[in-house]
Amino acid sequence: MRRGVKARLILPLMMLLNACVPASHSEVATRAVIADGTLPPMKQFAQARPTAPHVSNTALAEDFLDLSFRMESGRALPVLTRFEGPITLRVLGQPPATLGPDLARLLARLRREAGMELREVTGGEASITIQAVNRSQIRRLLPQAACFVVPNVSTLEEYRRTRRSAATDWTRLTERRKLAIFLPNDVSPQESRDCLHEELAQALGPLNDLYRLPDSVFNDDNVHTVLTGFDMLVLRIYNDPALRSGMTRDEVAARLPGILARLNPGGGTVAPRPARATPQVWSRAIQTALGRDVGRNARMSAAQDALRIAQAQGWQDNRHAFSHYAMGRVTQMTDPAAAQTHYQMADTLYARTPGTTLHRAYVATQRAGYAVTIGDGAGALALIEPHLPIAEASENAALLATLMLLKAEALEIEGRGIEARRVRLDSIGWARYGFGSDGAVRAKMKEIAALAPKARRG
Repeated sequence: MRRGVKARLILPLMMLLNACVPASHSEVATRAVIADGTLPPMKQFAQARPTAPHVSNTALAEDFLDLSFRMESGRALPVLTRFEGPITLRVLGQPPATLGPDLARLLARLRREAGMELREVTGGEASITIQAVNRSQIRRLLPQAACFVVPNVSTLEEYRRTRRSAATDWTRLTERRKLAIFLPNDVSPQESRDCLHEELAQALGPLNDLYRLPDSVFNDDNVHTVLTGFDMLVLRIYNDPALRSGMTRDEVAARLPGILARLNPGGGTVAPRPARATPQVWSRAIQTALGRDVGRNARMSAAQDALRIAQAQGWQDNRHAFSHYAMGRVTQMTDPAAAQTHYQMADTLYARTPGTTLHRAYVATQRAGYAVTIGDGAGALALIEPHLPIAEASENAALLATLMLLKAEALEIEGRGIEARRVRLDSIGWARYGFGSDGAVRAKMKEIAALAPKARRG
């Protein structure tokens, strides 16, 4: 990662099982497209339902220090930096219609759950500028980034002029006074919202990501798409009055026991979990294995490396599970049965790891997709049903729509066509938020319908 930039990487977890057989489109078109050609209106989540964190204060202190005093690249941050006093935000560029409501909901949560003073303004300078630009503008600067945050600038043009200067180097900051977040405006509403949550969290709090954190957006696995209860606690700690900009790691560490006893009183009786550091070589292997612009052989080699490292480290947590998930992703095109073995292993490991219900929902899409391809409707339904409320509570419309569309295909296999059509129709409103354009929604519907044995025989 270039210095001065904290970016949300593109790590595509939402690709569905598409490994089995190419589909004929005669059957798919009649089942996947609404008859009059008009899709139902977009659905949006009305109320956040974060889960209160259940974490030991010993582990939380270690996590907080590792998040706050290191960049994702491994570069050390010499002092804590944050905004001191009230924070203002403004939006520039051409934001999508959904950004305003999503930002308002997020700011309300930050005030309520993190105790932060935040105010949106429409003119003049602001502490934080959110500029909505198109993806190509972001990719020209950072090819692997979906969005990013930079200190001491207010616009993309200003960043272009200063991106190699000391002014935009996080490691040289002593206090945050001005920064900019650059979000894409030509992606799905969910992707824009996901970027908003992650980049604003890092504008207001820690800059690092830790793969060992299962229930956090401060994790490059991109599983969580909105700020969790754990994340709000981290932000509350980061902006606690007992801390200030310019403090060293040792100075912050000395204050943490008192802060945590006050903000997370139950954490004193929770047993700490093992928190081994994550080697950079494993992180790079995972990102290569799940990358978009990498050949299959390179992805396979990287996934194998990630799994070997996880096993050698003795991990029994979400990182080991994620390694099996990556192996499933890279093998499912050539060996679907082997892929399912890896997905099953991932699910087993996630089931043993607290805070990974959403991870299991992602795995369920892969396992249920395979069940649909082999005509096991009952098996697919059993895999899908427990995860529908998880996807909804996590405000992940893309995941929710995917599970619902898979459920519709499973119901068709079971001869329950009326139920299938109702579920399929209900899924589309979520799909419009999760996948964006009507064309993207219709493509996802066709992709999932094509998994069914009947569709492939058409």
